[in-house]
Amino acid sequence: MASDPTAGGAPAEMPVESADDLDIQTQRSELERRLEQLQAENAELQDKHLRAIAEAQNVRRRAQQDVEKERKFGIERFAKDVLSVADNLGRALSALPDDLRMLDPALRNIVAGVQATERELQTVLERHGVTRIAALGKPFNADLHQAMMEIEDPSVPSGTVVQELIPGYLIAGRLLRAAMVGVSKGGPARSSAADTEN
Repeated sequence: MASDPTAGGAPAEMPVESADDLDIQTQRSELERRLEQLQAENAELQDKHLRAIAEAQNVRRRAQQDVEKERKFGIERFAKDVLSVADNLGRALSALPDDLRMLDPALRNIVAGVQATERELQTVLERHGVTRIAALGKPFNADLHQAMMEIEDPSVPSGTVVQELIPGYLIAGRLLRAAMVGVSKGGPARSSAADTEN
């Protein structure tokens, strides 16, 4: 009796993979590997591109900030030097007698010229963002004032600026030079309401 290959439910023919099928699978796996590699490279390049754009924006923003800062504060050294001129004009005017009528008319004209020069200098400084700090009668502020001495004055709240030795200045809202001041002591304690008023 001859054996029947289909007996027992076995398939009549076993499919045999041909060389073409193996070659297609190899090509397919190679293509899938290459696709994954290209996708990884694409993601890396996109990340580099986004980082480069962000860096360019940061550089541009920093450059704009530097230009703005230079525009505002570029004259800082020059302004500090000019302040000594303003100080000397102020000292010259403060050395004059209170009653200018006692002076010779020619001397009064010189005084008027010095006063006009001081006003013009203050105007020019303000035009360029350099403003004088109001100190007299204000509470002492360590950010704006430098205490040079304490003055006993029981009629004024302690910690009040009662004398300005050298005026202070701000440039574009930033301290250029602190005001050198005399501060009261011995008076009543400063109330918080008085602090908020000043």
